[in-house]
Amino acid sequence: MSPPVFDEFYLGSRQRMLRCAYAVTGDVQEAQDVVQEAYARAWQNWRKVAAYDDPEAWVRTVAFRIAVSRWRRARSMFTAHRRHGGEPSAAPPDENTVALVAALRGIPEAQRTAIVLHHIAGRSVAEIAAETGVAEGTVKARLSRGRQALAHLLSTETGNSYA
Repeated sequence: MSPPVFDEFYLGSRQRMLRCAYAVTGDVQEAQDVVQEAYARAWQNWRKVAAYDDPEAWVRTVAFRIAVSRWRRARSMFTAHRRHGGEPSAAPPDENTVALVAALRGIPEAQRTAIVLHHIAGRSVAEIAAETGVAEGTVKARLSRGRQALAHLLSTETGNSYA
């Protein structure tokens, strides 16, 4: 008796395999994932697997082991999360930050870039000039004009005078 061709084997066994994996995992998507991975491994080792008395048993065993491995990994992550807690969520931005970002959107990109690089990233005028490929005088002008535009936008938006 010659070994089965992989395509025939797959087509003839995939539904049984999926039903078994679903029964083990309790989740259709998880079952599909583990069965797909098991068949991929079978295909990679088909010469050896095809010679077994029951290639389907080999694929089923691999699928079950993959499912157990995923379950253990998920359980370990859950235990670690419970033990150490999740990452703290970031606080929402305050109203000043929201107003500043909105005002930054209202100025030209070149000025916005200069303002952000200088005041938020802490870059010097020379570093900004090198990074953006413009003269230092241009960076200074963009910073000056950008600050004036921001002061106007922020005072208009909040009713305060920042100038």
